Amino acid sequence: MHGGKRTGAGRRAASIDLTEVEKLGALQCTDEEFAAWFGVTARTLERRKKQPAFAGAMGRGRAKGRISVRRLLHAQATQGSTAAAIFLAKNLLGYRDVRRNEHSGPDGGPIPIDGGLDLSRLSAEEIEQLSALVDKAQYLDGKK
Repeated sequence: MHGGKRTGAGRRAASIDLTEVEKLGALQCTDEEFAAWFGVTARTLERRKKQPAFAGAMGRGRAKGRISVRRLLHAQATQGSTAAAIFLAKNLLGYRDVRRNEHSGPDGGPIPIDGGLDLSRLSAEEIEQLSALVDKAQYLDGKK
């Protein structure tokens, strides 16, 4: 006969400090890292993420971390880092490298080749280089 729930039965709830959650979020920790830090399972963390206070602390922390990275990147760009300036230009301003031509087929997939390649306009040196590349690809695929 079952007596129902007993007072105090079961495992005690894990104590998770929301200030620590926010700090770990700022470091962009993964869920697995959060769980390991607090000594809980990933499943426990998933349940806690459904609680508004916990989810809010995690979200605030992660947002602060992104802002910190953005601030550092911006500072590097203004101090003359060419790589940081190019990254920001491409990601914030929509700039793109015009020297790099990307081609794709329908819906962004590969370009279909009908009837083989037309090699008539290639020089003898280019054909030799292409042949070497094909041999290397076949070797890497284990076909040679």
